[in-house]
Amino acid sequence: MIPVVKSPKDYQAYRISPQDTNRLAIVFDPATADASLTVCVEIFDEGGKTPPNRHQIAVEMFFILKGEGLASCDGKMVPIRAGDSLLVPPTGIHEIKNTGHGRLYALCFMVPNEDFVELIRSGTPVELDEEDLKVLYRSDALVSC
Repeated sequence: MIPVVKSPKDYQAYRISPQDTNRLAIVFDPATADASLTVCVEIFDEGGKTPPNRHQIAVEMFFILKGEGLASCDGKMVPIRAGDSLLVPPTGIHEIKNTGHGRLYALCFMVPNEDFVELIRSGTPVELDEEDLKVLYRSDALVSC
């Protein structure tokens, strides 16, 4: 199999529900990966959060790219910030909230897919804006000399 390479300009982004304060940009899905997994970048507006949710069989992992927040799983709350990883076991009721200034960005992996990418795509397509692309291309971390 030839490796699949994508860049942020290739990602499709969605807001699952109109009132949501987070968006998901799909990086890889089961069709692209030829495996039951979903990889996406979750972008939380300032003060944004996920609704409490759980997965029957899937494990979900978040790697925080930028920002800070608060994660909860089955009532246990932990602060999260850039560089942190969070692993949510199957059936864990969880949510993530952006508590920082500016947006919170998290790379999210779900294995198996458990209809996650289908849920994301059932939402409203949205565009990644200039701020999102700066973070995803890491140009926000470049220092001018």
